[in-house]
Amino acid sequence: MSTYHLSRRSVLAGTAAVAAVVSLPSIQGRAAAASPAKGGYRWRNAVQGGTGFISGVLFHPSVKGLAYLRTDIGGAYRWDDRRDRWIPLTDHIGWDDWNLLGVEAMAVDPAHPDRVYLALGTYAQSWAGNGAVLRSQDRGATWQRTDLTVKLGANEDGRGCGERLLVDPRDSDTLWLGTRHDGLLRSTDRGASWQTVSFPAAPSATGQGITLLVAAGRSVYAGWGDSDGTSANLYRTADGATWEAVPGQPAGTAARVPVRAAYDRHARELYVTYANAPGPNGQSDGSVHKLHVGNGKWRDVTPVKPGGTTADGSADSFGYGGVAVDARRPGTLVVSTNNRWADIDTVFRSTDGGRTWTSLKDRAVFDVSETPYLNWGGDKPKFGWWIQTLALDPYDSRHVVYGTGATLYGTRDLKHWAPQIRGVEEASVRQLISPPTGTAHLLSGSGDIGVMYHERLTASPSRGMASNPVFGTATGLSLAAAKPSYVVRAGWGDHGNGAWSDDGGKTWTPFEAQPDIARTAPGPIATNADGSVLLWSFGTGNPGHRSTDNGATWSEVASFPKGAVPVPDPVDPARCYAFDTTTGTLHASTDSGKTFTARATGLNSGDTEFQLVAAPGRSGDLWLSLKWNGLYRSTDGGATFSKVSSCWASYTLGFGKAAEGAAYPAVYMVGSTETVTAVYRSDDEAKTWTRINDDRHQWGWIGACIAGDPRVYGRVYIGTNGRGVQYGEPV
Repeated sequence: MSTYHLSRRSVLAGTAAVAAVVSLPSIQGRAAAASPAKGGYRWRNAVQGGTGFISGVLFHPSVKGLAYLRTDIGGAYRWDDRRDRWIPLTDHIGWDDWNLLGVEAMAVDPAHPDRVYLALGTYAQSWAGNGAVLRSQDRGATWQRTDLTVKLGANEDGRGCGERLLVDPRDSDTLWLGTRHDGLLRSTDRGASWQTVSFPAAPSATGQGITLLVAAGRSVYAGWGDSDGTSANLYRTADGATWEAVPGQPAGTAARVPVRAAYDRHARELYVTYANAPGPNGQSDGSVHKLHVGNGKWRDVTPVKPGGTTADGSADSFGYGGVAVDARRPGTLVVSTNNRWADIDTVFRSTDGGRTWTSLKDRAVFDVSETPYLNWGGDKPKFGWWIQTLALDPYDSRHVVYGTGATLYGTRDLKHWAPQIRGVEEASVRQLISPPTGTAHLLSGSGDIGVMYHERLTASPSRGMASNPVFGTATGLSLAAAKPSYVVRAGWGDHGNGAWSDDGGKTWTPFEAQPDIARTAPGPIATNADGSVLLWSFGTGNPGHRSTDNGATWSEVASFPKGAVPVPDPVDPARCYAFDTTTGTLHASTDSGKTFTARATGLNSGDTEFQLVAAPGRSGDLWLSLKWNGLYRSTDGGATFSKVSSCWASYTLGFGKAAEGAAYPAVYMVGSTETVTAVYRSDDEAKTWTRINDDRHQWGWIGACIAGDPRVYGRVYIGTNGRGVQYGEPV
């Protein structure tokens, strides 16, 4: 999935040289002003299980049980065979380097099992920072970093292609890196420095560039993603100095973009999957071809040609994505379709070099009990979609894994499939609530997977995605402070865009009606303190709406600032607040949201991501995070605000149970007291702060939401953009 993930202006400083080297962790290299928490914090994921696009899996060819996984926005992982789980490798990446949490490509060295390399860079747009290469000699336990002068695009079209990074088969000190817009790079010192080398195809500012690099014997092959269907799409070098177009290669629409490639060293055959677009979306044609590298002969081995019709008459259009060969059995391989929405994607397997194929979907049995959200609100799990990641264990011919837009499925008998995702958390989290009562300590709202009710933090929610209706992306989540069993939510859905719950979020009832604008611009929603009033906002330029009957009827609130986030007073049901980011004005209502009037003005303007929150158990106690403009507080319902002097930047703020003997709730913040953007806790109303995360636990950009637990002192939940919900507790 990962289509709704964050696109933000980078604050990563531009690099002046390709060979700028940084030792890791402590990727920021700056000391925090606030003292770290005494005894430290223990950080873990609130388990959801995957929830994002898996863009690559790489089994090590020389070490049994060793594998690596990459994601488009959530970093990289190493498989721990003993613990049967994935271990995150890039959580040390900090706020300033958020663009490096997307992994464009990865590589291992067959001759040196402890070496691993990552090419990082989420976006190749002008507002994003340049990419970087991480290199490790201890399987990712520690890293060294080289900043690049080019941009990479791990969350852009073509993110399932690859791998674009390769250790040269003739020399372990030499690495190749294919870029989207800047040609081919080479390193001769194991990734410490990089130089651009000559390549026959000219890079484009908007194209795909080099889509894959693969070794076939002592030669290296490179896929070119900017072919017009008649020009070359596959090149090779035998000496590492000169490149040539591979003779006889396939042409036409079905072979426009080489997506992935795999080499059968026993048969000396290179298999290449093609599509008419880079994917994972937008493909409608594709093919699979193999090249005998000895005699140069090509053969079309496409399992099923796209372009037919399904049983219901729908067009069966798709491309081809993943390909993997069996290291022990010549002629045995698997390939995947991609973007096959009508007839559902599948993995084909051949044991005779592609002469005949069997669809593994036809006899597949799924067990998603470990991650129930894959039932998609009650539907049975389908084989998958967006399958560009496909890998075959070199030590187990029946162990196949493939990635989808939401998980990684695996089998060990070619029939029974289950998520092999334990340890991977990739949700882009937008809302967090920690209720003061009830079974669940946490409710979350995310991009792509809607709202979840976390009855346990150590297991994927048993109810899966909130249903009735199911949302793709949650846009709002709110709890009635004086009646915490009442919760409302909003989001993008095909069968309604809002719902309410009277059992704390376990079950839901859809709104009987909704404003027309809700279908095209569902925005944040809030309920007042006693749950008697709903306020729903619909984005910039659209009026807010109000309901007093659980969404059965709605009325427009003309005085509500358009596009603002409604914030209820936690004590007084008649009071509601909204901050107009375009004018920097705080608006308040004293008649349960019927009318709003301007109060404090001139706070700041021009940014849509400022956050207003109300302190629990107090009426009119408001805190306003104005990002790098600082933190402000009002104790008179927004009539006046004072700047909090203890920090200079505040991005998101929340509250939790007060410390022993303290009269005010614990305050949690993602912000900056001096130079480092980090996670802080204050037990004295923000007079002083304690940093509670560390350099190993930073998770890139974490400015969306934070919530303390009202029942457990010290416990805090953080919404990340690609590493799910992180929660910390004092140790």
